[in-house]
Amino acid sequence: LVSLLLIGIAAWGIGFGLISSFRVVGVVIAVGIFLFLIALVGLIGAVKHHQVLLFFYMIILLLVFIVQFSVSCACLALNKEQQSQLLEVGWNNTNSARTDIERNLNCCGFRVFDPNETCSSDCFRSHQCQPCAPIIEEYSGMVLRFVGGIGLFFSFTEILGVWLTYRYRNQKDPRANPSAFL
Repeated sequence: LVSLLLIGIAAWGIGFGLISSFRVVGVVIAVGIFLFLIALVGLIGAVKHHQVLLFFYMIILLLVFIVQFSVSCACLALNKEQQSQLLEVGWNNTNSARTDIERNLNCCGFRVFDPNETCSSDCFRSHQCQPCAPIIEEYSGMVLRFVGGIGLFFSFTEILGVWLTYRYRNQKDPRANPSAFL
């Protein structure tokens, strides 16, 4: 379900022109496909009671839990200064995201508006633009808390999946021949 949601959000972002960076969309779609394949491995392993598939599903789900739990805790632990530094590094290292932000938020520059630089915003023609940092920082804390909370929720459902897989994997297959275990 989460994998299909990721793929759908990426397609929606491209369809409405909110995201023009194919690298970002490609990563989101790749993560969605990876999660879908992992869920498929778990489903096939549970239906067939296949010990090896269930073992790989359990290990990969545990690794996904560790990564997701770590990222969620990091999102929740960032203070305003760290958020500001992270935004500035992201601003300086990406041109396509910078163009999208300037166009969508109608701002130019990160901390200071410089009329000599190029900007894709509508306000650039009138030279009455605001810097983008205050607008981005207004929402970044809220978004990080939301993403961290959602990530924590799904990480605990993943650890529940690991535990249930472990319990199910150690049961005997009811369709197996009972004399085969003697």
